[in-house]
Amino acid sequence: MRKAGSRVRITAQLIDALSGAHLWADRFDGSLADVFDLQDKVASSVAGVIEPALQAAETVLWSAWPTNDLSAYDLYLRAYEMVWSSGAQISQALGLMEQAIERDPRCGPALAFAALCCHRLLLDGRSNDPVADRRKGADFAKRALEVAGEDPVVLAYAALVLASFGDDIGTMIGLVDRALALNPNYARGWSISGLLRLWAGEPDIAIDHVDVALQLSPRARVGPSLLILGGAHFFSRRFDEAVPKLLLGIQDDPSFPIAYQILAACYAHMGRLDEARAIVAKLRAITPQVMQTHLPFRRPEDRELLLSGLGLAAGEAT
Repeated sequence: MRKAGSRVRITAQLIDALSGAHLWADRFDGSLADVFDLQDKVASSVAGVIEPALQAAETVLWSAWPTNDLSAYDLYLRAYEMVWSSGAQISQALGLMEQAIERDPRCGPALAFAALCCHRLLLDGRSNDPVADRRKGADFAKRALEVAGEDPVVLAYAALVLASFGDDIGTMIGLVDRALALNPNYARGWSISGLLRLWAGEPDIAIDHVDVALQLSPRARVGPSLLILGGAHFFSRRFDEAVPKLLLGIQDDPSFPIAYQILAACYAHMGRLDEARAIVAKLRAITPQVMQTHLPFRRPEDRELLLSGLGLAAGEAT
């Protein structure tokens, strides 16, 4: 902390004690007259960045640990790394999560992320048995809620999965609101809240909540934030604003089919059919499922906008 006249600067760093590597750093400037506001700003920012930064550091550490005798939490951490790295690894991540659950049937994070893996398999068109994976995912999510207690991570991800499988969207938003009440600085929780608001047909609220997530943790990947922003603009018919967000979302995770599907539909509705056709070709390189069948969007007009645009794009690509 440094002071100059009536101004104060606070510098904060998060350092790996073993290696000395800097995981995060930031600085905060303010007036001594508003020192309590500055204190709140520092606390909020640090709390928002700690969870994803530490989670990333832990997964890197344990993914390189040279042993096959892993506890439930270690298995969870290895699987967690795969969940965020590539959609192609979701099936393998699910297997590790299931091993963790076998070791500890009440491991809430493993249950919640096993449910998320089932959701991703369906959403990405990678499931070999959609009916079984849907049933299994819902079961994992409900079991996660039974043991969640006041764990905002478990509450938020279980709610996401159950919402995607058709449970009452208002109830699931309520669960995420509870998670955020427990930890208002939970960046991934705000991203999940934005996603559920998008599904509920509230695109402007979705944008606001994703913006909070990005403000809390601007450097860490806290979910498909760019995809949510792009989707929100798409469903609001702001196609010109949707395109750059969706392009960046694809760059962020090239294995996520829904981003290609929304972007192709967006281009089609803009009359840019050559670009729509090119996106569909890229989509077919990662999944045989061009037309989206697992649609969590609650408003009929949203589903129609996506499917009609995607139909135009896919028709042009055949």
